[in-house]
Amino acid sequence: MLNLPKWKCPSWTQNASLVDADSPEFIAVWQTRMRELQGAIMVASCFQIFVGFSGLIGFLMRFIGPLTIAPTISLVALPLFGSAGEEAGLHWGIAAITVFFIVLFSQYLKNVPVPVPSYEKSKKFHFSKIYLFQIFPVLFGLILTWIICLILTITNVFPTDSSAYGYSARTDSKGDVLSKAPWFRFPYPGQWGVPTVSLAGVFGIIAGVISSMLESVGDYYACARLSGAPPPPKHAINRGIGMEGIGCLLAGAWGTGNGTTSYSENVGALGITRVGSRIVIVAGACVMLLTGIFGKIGAVFASIPTPIIGGMFFVMFGVITAVGYTDMNSSRNMFIFGFSIFTGLTVPYWVQNNTEKLETGIVQLDQVIQVLLTTGMFVGGFLGFLLDNTIPGSKEERGIVAWKEGYKEDSDDTVNTSGIYDLPFGIGSKFCIANWFHYLPTCPKQAKECNNSQETSGKINSERDTEMNIDTKI
Repeated sequence: MLNLPKWKCPSWTQNASLVDADSPEFIAVWQTRMRELQGAIMVASCFQIFVGFSGLIGFLMRFIGPLTIAPTISLVALPLFGSAGEEAGLHWGIAAITVFFIVLFSQYLKNVPVPVPSYEKSKKFHFSKIYLFQIFPVLFGLILTWIICLILTITNVFPTDSSAYGYSARTDSKGDVLSKAPWFRFPYPGQWGVPTVSLAGVFGIIAGVISSMLESVGDYYACARLSGAPPPPKHAINRGIGMEGIGCLLAGAWGTGNGTTSYSENVGALGITRVGSRIVIVAGACVMLLTGIFGKIGAVFASIPTPIIGGMFFVMFGVITAVGYTDMNSSRNMFIFGFSIFTGLTVPYWVQNNTEKLETGIVQLDQVIQVLLTTGMFVGGFLGFLLDNTIPGSKEERGIVAWKEGYKEDSDDTVNTSGIYDLPFGIGSKFCIANWFHYLPTCPKQAKECNNSQETSGKINSERDTEMNIDTKI
């Protein structure tokens, strides 16, 4: 959206040292864009809510495979090499140090245990060995590099001239963001004004929503695999996509500037911590709500020197790109994946440099075309979906069988998945006597099974009583 001529940020807003965050001009620049994003996210989230709670995504599962998701995920990160290069290029030394620490902790020291004080009723206070480097590699790398930047800033090793190379590595290069941030701030819906809606913005965010849903489906299966759980049934996938839509609706209303979705890197945390618990997610959400209220905490993250962020981008975007993989033993799969990736990079590049050649005379239509064709993950994901479902290939070759690991479309609510993917608070079991319950696409189909099982158990009990009476008489 920000690539559209209408929404490009003025050049003077790109230098934090030249911007007065309290000036009416600067506030008008970013709040206008925030309101446009709010409206687009809220409208697009309604589309995602419909796709999830209507069961449409569960129906489309038969057509979605790794070759649809792989180019989509890869193209989330690949087009961002320019941003990573620009931010890291502000000081390549600091960016390289950041990469070094993250790689050191996440790859070389990941199997080194660290004694940490802990408490248990049976053992009282004792030291437990925890793989801290494996759990917090990015956090440790960021903090250590940040300390180095602070030392070099205090000693004036970095230049004090804002136009000199390396100035952005100073810890005070972002101005007095931390001092101006309030201690407490309570966000509320419409805090930036009444959201605005444009056709181009809505279609642009819908393209992101579609890509997000495809990635989320892959994340659901990855979570199940790492947690040792059976593959998610269709009702759980429908419910997950629908709830992500509700999260996007709330994010748009509150004006965060982004939607909510599952995150591929966080799926890897399951494999590291071996903890797959809903309670942990709820506790983490409560922590995020509290930290969002304390303005100083957000300002601390905002004051991180830009080259450190650039170094993190090298690692994080690389991980995202690697997540989008598929079986390359088939020439069919190689063609689909390679063609989708290359086209997803080429078409947006050409459109950005030749926007005048796509003008139709209708401003709204031109904006929609430009937003969709400059969204690489939409172009690549659409081509992957189209080619994977039109080029002949078995389910084994397409990777659907191995990807779903025994997932059966006709029996998506089996006994082994019922306890794991039930609704919370016993809704899936206490209220299973309702006949209409199993018709809802987001609910387990155990209502019908429960009725049948109750009737069956009743018949069995009556037959046993009859047999007991006969035995007694005999």
